[in-house]
Amino acid sequence: MKKTLYIFLSIVGLNMVSTSCDNMVDIEPKFTVDADNFFNTPGDYERALTGAYDLMQTSYLDIWIGEIASDNAIAGGESVTDSEGLHQIDNMTHGGENAELRSLFRWMYSGIARANFIFINQNKIDFEGKTKILAEASFLRAYYYFTLVKYFGDVPYVDKLLSADDVEDQSRTPKAEVYAKIEADLIFAAENLDWTNPVKGRITKGAALALLGKVYLYQDKFTEAASTLDEVIDDGPYALATNFAGIFRVANETNNPETVFDIEYVGIEGGGYGCFVCLEGFAAVGFHGIRGYAGPIYADGNSYNLPTQDLVDEFETNDPRLAASILDIEAFKASQPNPAEVIYVVGGGGHTGYYNHKYLKRIAELGQNDNDLTSPVNHKVIRYADVLLMAAEAHNRKQNPDDTKARNYLNQVRQRPTVNMPVVNASGAALTQAIWHERRVEFAGEGLHFFDLVRTGRAAAQISGFTNSKNELFPIPQVEIDLAGGNWPQNQGYN
Repeated sequence: MKKTLYIFLSIVGLNMVSTSCDNMVDIEPKFTVDADNFFNTPGDYERALTGAYDLMQTSYLDIWIGEIASDNAIAGGESVTDSEGLHQIDNMTHGGENAELRSLFRWMYSGIARANFIFINQNKIDFEGKTKILAEASFLRAYYYFTLVKYFGDVPYVDKLLSADDVEDQSRTPKAEVYAKIEADLIFAAENLDWTNPVKGRITKGAALALLGKVYLYQDKFTEAASTLDEVIDDGPYALATNFAGIFRVANETNNPETVFDIEYVGIEGGGYGCFVCLEGFAAVGFHGIRGYAGPIYADGNSYNLPTQDLVDEFETNDPRLAASILDIEAFKASQPNPAEVIYVVGGGGHTGYYNHKYLKRIAELGQNDNDLTSPVNHKVIRYADVLLMAAEAHNRKQNPDDTKARNYLNQVRQRPTVNMPVVNASGAALTQAIWHERRVEFAGEGLHFFDLVRTGRAAAQISGFTNSKNELFPIPQVEIDLAGGNWPQNQGYN
């Protein structure tokens, strides 16, 4: 078993433990490494940075919740008690006792703690390349905090390592202040990184600027968002992929011009059902798979995150992105030479007849061992299409709108090869609606829709059970409030 330095912060504090996750920082012998005898070589900083990256591999929850909480998908699964927290979120009945929300909360703070550990020890030695390590760590800290803020609003801002005794003195920081820290980290990252990185999957200037533009957009800072995203468009090395359906396939991941920021996965075990945080494969893909499936192309899975008819109906007639994004299982079965050879099982957690085709388990992309957990498919967090559509919205909604530029960006996405949808000529509010429509169909199944609905004030009108002034945020996990001595107020509307 590989021994590792695991810098873990649920907000309850810092714990040093041993784990088998391969991407964390090697130490030998066990329990002998601390700040006094680590960070003495450039390699130590690189290994610590690898540890800070590692928590991004829990991103399957962001896809699931972003789809299931919206009108895009239902929870699915074996039964309504299988990952019960997802069914609660699907029904808008979730509260402070929710395993999925607690995992997300803890994992993001774990990533923050690892990044903070680098900054606390940044001055131990000087070496060439240290600034870029700090820039990547800045991005990672910003990414983890942005996830927390969009889910929970005000969250404790921590930039040091806490002991358990410190937690009761740590209050929830107003989200405006957290956003300001996120912006500062991303600006530093963008200023000190290059447009390309020779190590696949490492953060670049474009990733930092694109995430900064998204952070501005989530705050309705449209002028700042437009300017930042224009820089990515004008100066970055990105382009729309010519084959929309191929964007999400493993065979097309290297040098994909549409990838601005993705999370890298490999098809090995690295963990298990008792340690999802340890996984090296993308769990979403296996869990999206067709339950009890036998037949060509696809592979058996767990039928989570099932697209709705409402999402299917959002696509315009003859939009090829529908088939690329959503698999209609009965239509697929009927299209086969011998339909009777295609079989599947309907899960007790619900069935729509549709599956997330972008992140769907395929025979040609199986990982090793338990391949429900070991998909090598990467998670596309920010695609160039997202940059274009965010920029389109920002230009359309800023104080002095530039609808000409907004339409240009929107139509680039609609008219790329293999999509070729009609040009949009709208202006003003009609153009805003067209951009929002485009975001829903372009990013169907990618976990963005719930947060798009919330940040634009449309959630209550489109999500069954959504309550204004409550469900814009998720509840702080009650156990974390308890561990903080009950000093954190719960989000409005939750007990």
